[in-house]
Amino acid sequence: MTTVKLRHLRISPRKVRLVVDLIRGLDASKAVSQLKFLTKRSAGPVLKLLNSATANALKNQGLTEENLYISDIKVDSGPSLKRWRARAMGRAAAILKRTSHITLTLKEKDSSMVKPQGGKPQRSEPIQEKISVQSEEGPKRPTSKVVEKIIAENKPLPRGKSVAPKRPYQEDSQSKKKFFSRQTFGNAKKIFRRKSI
Repeated sequence: MTTVKLRHLRISPRKVRLVVDLIRGLDASKAVSQLKFLTKRSAGPVLKLLNSATANALKNQGLTEENLYISDIKVDSGPSLKRWRARAMGRAAAILKRTSHITLTLKEKDSSMVKPQGGKPQRSEPIQEKISVQSEEGPKRPTSKVVEKIIAENKPLPRGKSVAPKRPYQEDSQSKKKFFSRQTFGNAKKIFRRKSI
């Protein structure tokens, strides 16, 4: 485990955290490529800090770069520099030039975290396969009174035909016209009437 610190960085902690949150938990090599292409100003100092931590881990502790990952990285606020700006009616408004302290920790991956060559990590427990229960007749159809009657009589359901739901009107009668005449806007209550021009 290697810990490095960058103190009194002249960028506000809120802006540095945008960059730091992107690389937390990544491999060291992936984090480097991520930081190289970021357009944020704080990406440069964070990249320099990461390179320093990687070099310390390789030289002082003899770790390999492929096994290193960012286990922890945090940004704390440092002291603020006070500046003043003239405002209306002889007043002065404070301007705070904020600073940041960054702490980065690199760790080596355990053997359980290392992926095997050519694919996904293997699990110790076998995955239970989901068993979909279906009836022998096929997929379930929408139930209605007609279908329930057929099931009660133990007759086979017709293949490829879905039983249509019962309509609130009869096909060849006046009830169909009456049903649809009630749906028209003529009988609906008028809420808004447009003014005549």
